[in-house]
Amino acid sequence: MAKPDNPDERLIASNKKAFHDYHILSKHEAGLVLTGTEVKSLRDGRANLKDAYVIFKNGEALLFGLHISPYSHGNRENHEPERTRKLLLHKRELIKLFADVVEKGLTIVPLRMYFRKGRAKAEIAVVRGKKLHDKRESEKTREAARETAAAIKQGMR
Repeated sequence: MAKPDNPDERLIASNKKAFHDYHILSKHEAGLVLTGTEVKSLRDGRANLKDAYVIFKNGEALLFGLHISPYSHGNRENHEPERTRKLLLHKRELIKLFADVVEKGLTIVPLRMYFRKGRAKAEIAVVRGKKLHDKRESEKTREAARETAAAIKQGMR
């Protein structure tokens, strides 16, 4: 696993599919409102961001579709795995993100979840969906970069 940029961060889960399906326009950090068993399950790394996205309701940003597996040692007070969770953002950030979604027709998806100084955080991004030809183009550029890196490595030997 790659080393994080910040030593105070511990990665829980990342959404690799988002980089394949969307053009990332801007990134933001948001806190999460969680229950105790959810935090314990996240510490075990049991989260899936694959189909998650952000919706707005009553002036709040809510993370919908995030799957956090039930805590293995939880009792009857265990959490529901796919409940809607509130995101903690500043008011001006909420207004800007809401304007992007409503006016420009963009989507907000989580890219990764991590612990920073003991607090669960989500990195969310404003995204625009890629068309099929965009996905092919991205794949070609990645393949070309991989081939050049291999050629350079081979040349150094």
